[in-house]
Amino acid sequence: MDHADWTLADLNDQTGRTFVVTGASSGLGAAITRHLAANGGRVIMAVRDTAKGGHVRDRLIADQPRADLQVRRLDLLDLDTVHAFADDLRTDAVTVDALINNGGIGNVPRRLSPQGVESQLATNHLGHFALTALLMERLSAGRDPVVVTVGSGLYRLGRLDPDDLAAERGYSPGRAYARSKLANVLFALELDRRLRDARSPVRSLLAHPGMAKTGLDRDAPPLDRAVSTLLGLALRRPVDEAVAPILYAATETAAPTGRHIGPGRPFGPARPTFEKLSGAATDPDLARHLWSRSEAVTEVATWPIPHRLSRSQK
Repeated sequence: MDHADWTLADLNDQTGRTFVVTGASSGLGAAITRHLAANGGRVIMAVRDTAKGGHVRDRLIADQPRADLQVRRLDLLDLDTVHAFADDLRTDAVTVDALINNGGIGNVPRRLSPQGVESQLATNHLGHFALTALLMERLSAGRDPVVVTVGSGLYRLGRLDPDDLAAERGYSPGRAYARSKLANVLFALELDRRLRDARSPVRSLLAHPGMAKTGLDRDAPPLDRAVSTLLGLALRRPVDEAVAPILYAATETAAPTGRHIGPGRPFGPARPTFEKLSGAATDPDLARHLWSRSEAVTEVATWPIPHRLSRSQK
């Protein structure tokens, strides 16, 4: 089916596939989980608050008694829990068919992770960077395996210096969020290049929901929340509709890598739309620099995908 005609009604049967969805207890993550479960997918709900995740799981199962849902703890800001989460999946011999890197925080006051990284960049990018590396073996054995990184059109506003991960040279919550979304884009594209160079069966895709009615700005200053609410009345889609590009990327083998898959026009049903990337997102040197710094900070030093330089890079 042509992507321009694809809607959530075209989400195909996912029976037999296992999905890891980060941030699955609210917003986009809960909606992604609901749609996948309704179509037969097994979903591992990777959440910071397992009690909250359990309540969401119970509500979903009440509506879908056959839903196969597991709640497991994952705090993307805390790399110890990222390692523990991945170790548990290895111990339980869980094969992962799709990893949806969705969880995140936004518009929060400056604070640092245990590794000394600004919290939005640490949560939205570094936690997912480490998780993806640690699950690559599980993914490589999957059926049509894919990593979907959830981005945002706000990447265009991001300015990223991989040598200033603590945001010591000035901080604002909005700029930090945009910076983290630029990091998401750079990571997804560099991962795609490395996977293709290694001829891995795993694909890396990048998708974003457009403006969606989530609780991501709940920690923003009151004025910012008020502006966000006014914009939301006119432009934001309900999360159950906004997840269409993400689910398309996670379930359709024809979905393209190297593009930002968005929802199309701001009004009307979401339709997967292949957007051309621009600005710093297209800088492969910046992407490689970020990758190198991310490896160093997360101490995930050896990825199971060798990166061989292509002729154009030599």
